[in-house]
Amino acid sequence: MSPFDDSPGPDFGSSPADPPPLSMEERAGVLDDLAELEVFRTLLEPTGIKGIVVDCPDCDEEHHVDWALMQANLRQLLEEGQTGRHEPPFDPDPADYVSWDYASGYADGVAAMAERDEPTGSQRGGKHAREE
Repeated sequence: MSPFDDSPGPDFGSSPADPPPLSMEERAGVLDDLAELEVFRTLLEPTGIKGIVVDCPDCDEEHHVDWALMQANLRQLLEEGQTGRHEPPFDPDPADYVSWDYASGYADGVAAMAERDEPTGSQRGGKHAREE
């Protein structure tokens, strides 16, 4: 018997309980998030944005998660029903990360501009306030 047998601490060999599998609706949501994340990365990475900032309910702090780690977290959620803990980047610059809502709005704006600029001649809506 080792002196550590009675001490509380992490058991690196097993998890306390396997999470229940994701429902079909939850899986669809995660798959949608993965697709959106790829769009966000495609649009924002060339501008210098390194990833997403996430509010953590466990520690009430923001976590800066780069594109690849966010993708890995979502894939792990699909496969295992939960995400593991990961090391945050060392001393991240908050200006290098955006919220999911910001990234979504940015992507929507790019899509709206592309739709407006399509050569189909079927532009919808009126002038934008800045165009008057």
